[in-house]
Amino acid sequence: MPRPRKRFAQHWLRSEAALTKIVAAADLTPTDRLLEIGPGTGILTRKLLPLAESVVAVEIDRDLCLLLTKQFGREKKFLLLQGDFLELNWEGILATLPNFSPPNKVVANIPYNITGPILEKLLGTIAAPNPNPFEAIVLLVQKEVAERLCAKPSTKAFGALSVRVQYLADCQWVCLVPAKAFQPPPKVDSAVVKLIPRAIEPSAQNPHSLDTLVKLGFATRRKMLRNNLQSVVERDRLSQILETLNLNPQARAEDLGVADWVALSNELGSGE
Repeated sequence: MPRPRKRFAQHWLRSEAALTKIVAAADLTPTDRLLEIGPGTGILTRKLLPLAESVVAVEIDRDLCLLLTKQFGREKKFLLLQGDFLELNWEGILATLPNFSPPNKVVANIPYNITGPILEKLLGTIAAPNPNPFEAIVLLVQKEVAERLCAKPSTKAFGALSVRVQYLADCQWVCLVPAKAFQPPPKVDSAVVKLIPRAIEPSAQNPHSLDTLVKLGFATRRKMLRNNLQSVVERDRLSQILETLNLNPQARAEDLGVADWVALSNELGSGE
């Protein structure tokens, strides 16, 4: 097995139990077309290939690409693309390959150091959602990130990331994966999450405004919203709007759920 490289934040998952739960969470059918980001040594790829119509894997490490080609190069339903997932136009490449239809699901153990940008590329943003959303996205991520993705309002983990992702998808906690499940063990525990992109309802009338409000609202967590948002709305007016929405005028950002943020954004927009 190749030695993990620190610059690519590589940690090899070696737990059969975790692999089984990842695959089960994807709820695969023979017609599913999968995207795997960072297949590494191919331990998850090997589980996915027999269960899906195709697997498109994107790997940045040249040495690992050689290893993956040796293992799966003869598999007609396996396509390996070498490159940085954040930079690679994999959709454009697939458009030139008639044997590979666009993936409808993502199943991956992703590099933790670029989790945020990967989520944004897969889901899009509040202001620009992915126009071709996946049916499901199953990811192995850092435990702290998983907690933030799945967090409920008025909890410590609930923050701007929670709002941005939950606006675009339903988030489900699948299982905890301890550090000892990897070689070498990372300094933190991990978790598997499942994101199901959905129609945005209720939707923001001005998504850019909502994005700005969320950013400002969570800028200083201990401050009340009427203080954090005073650059865009006068404090007394915000208090009146919060009362109209049946929300506490002294609420902090983490006290508002996604629907509350959307309602607040729409109410502010209607008064402009």
